[in-house]
Amino acid sequence: MTYLTRRAFARIALATMLTLASAPSFTQTSARTITPLTLRIGYQKSSTLITLLKARGTLEKALAPLNVRVSWNEFTSGLPLTEALNVDAVDFSADVADTVPIFAQAAQARFVYVAQEAPSPGAQAIIVKKDSALHSLADLKGKRIAVTKAAGSHYLLLAALGKAGIAASDVRTSYLAPADGRAAFERDSVDAWVTWDPYVASVDRNPDVRILADGNGLASYQRYYLASRTFASAHPEVVQIVFDQLKQAGEWLRAHPDEAARTLAPVWGLDASTIQRANARRSYQVRAVAAQHFNEQQVIADAFFKNGLLPARIETRQAQYWDYASKQARLIGD
Repeated sequence: MTYLTRRAFARIALATMLTLASAPSFTQTSARTITPLTLRIGYQKSSTLITLLKARGTLEKALAPLNVRVSWNEFTSGLPLTEALNVDAVDFSADVADTVPIFAQAAQARFVYVAQEAPSPGAQAIIVKKDSALHSLADLKGKRIAVTKAAGSHYLLLAALGKAGIAASDVRTSYLAPADGRAAFERDSVDAWVTWDPYVASVDRNPDVRILADGNGLASYQRYYLASRTFASAHPEVVQIVFDQLKQAGEWLRAHPDEAARTLAPVWGLDASTIQRANARRSYQVRAVAAQHFNEQQVIADAFFKNGLLPARIETRQAQYWDYASKQARLIGD
């Protein structure tokens, strides 16, 4: 066995340290490149732009240079999606109705608004049977109504009742997920179903169905994209890429409605003409959140509080939005 002298060992140790010293240092960005990051996205069936990004693989391609992988997680509606965001089960929430973040804020969830879609009031509606005795909003009094709790359609219902001078307690409300709401409506367990596209488009051409009212003049229906504050602060470059991809997807859909419908058809299990009809009622104009486009949030929050659906009144301008210029979250009211 050969033994190293102290002098020989010192020479080897010195050479090793010099080799390490001359090796390139790794910055935080390099570390991210070596260790893959998983972006956990929560979405629902009506999350059109996210569904297109998923189906076309464009988001993964855009994130690949940062070695970011995407995990896709589908939810039945917006409320369970934001609950998942609150308990750190997802990092990013695809578009949810304007009502949903209000409930998240009331639950003191640590989220940040990262994008907004311009209004789409015609993309949700109060649906009744063609031979129904309901012909005006005033006729809703005392009737059985299916709606998804905390969804944009829930505020549409409250706004419709308010316009007709009807208290929420004067109707019999069943809180049902969209599929269950449709089933209840079809078997006549309820008198009206309040929902959003593509669920509206899936039934609005049925000969025994008619639209009592949509959101025009009642609820503007802006949809919001949300992120975990922790994730956004740690990975602003990822948030920027997702925002850019969503904006581009909206522009592509508006320029290629036929191709978009064909792409979504097998995913949604609907025919392309139904999807085109649903998409035509959505703006898909993705923009950064700005205070001047945010005023209806307080109106919605107050309506839910007035009807006993929020435990306390909230100030929606105390929520945070993502400032892309400074790459940080800021209070909307600032």
